[in-house]
Amino acid sequence: MTVSTPDKSVASIRWLKAPTSWSWVEQANACPVEVLIDHAHCERKAAGSAVQMMFRYLCEPGLGEVLSPLAREELEHFEQVLVVIKARGRYLEPLPSPGYGAELAKHIRKAEPHRMLDSFLVAGLIEARSHERMALLAEHSPDPELRQLYGDLLTSEARHFGLYWTLAESRWSREVIKPRLEELAEHESRALDGKLDDPQDVRMHSVGIQS
Repeated sequence: MTVSTPDKSVASIRWLKAPTSWSWVEQANACPVEVLIDHAHCERKAAGSAVQMMFRYLCEPGLGEVLSPLAREELEHFEQVLVVIKARGRYLEPLPSPGYGAELAKHIRKAEPHRMLDSFLVAGLIEARSHERMALLAEHSPDPELRQLYGDLLTSEARHFGLYWTLAESRWSREVIKPRLEELAEHESRALDGKLDDPQDVRMHSVGIQS
């Protein structure tokens, strides 16, 4: 299958400051099972993050109603990806982290209510980047099964980052949210800036954006 280089409009997400580079797509396509395993870990972590926020803000009105179904859906995605991994003769394996999530977490402010706002926006940015990269793989993977898998997950992923925006917007004005989102989106872009020393270390959130 001939894979063409995507233009800058492909899978563009307005939350993100910079689009993913074509080199990341090539690296991901060269290590499809490793990316799948990492993706399974990402779905598991996303479910855990939603549940963690539910426990942190136990009595916050309207939060559990949104985050509980989101966590269940993330675990359903985890199960879908796990089925594909097992069918390919592999299973979950510990993988070195690219440090992306940890880097973004550094910029979440500690004092409330800023911590809640930043937690929503960081989670939304991670979902937005996941959506963008899955869209690229759904279009450009040479593997038909993986194109189908990533394509099937896209609608839910798009809804997930929208849910985090809705949680923020129901509690703060856009005049408060948008400048902070701009700041965090800059940090998100910097966290992905650079080149991999070893292309075998490609992950769903490894470095690789267009400068």
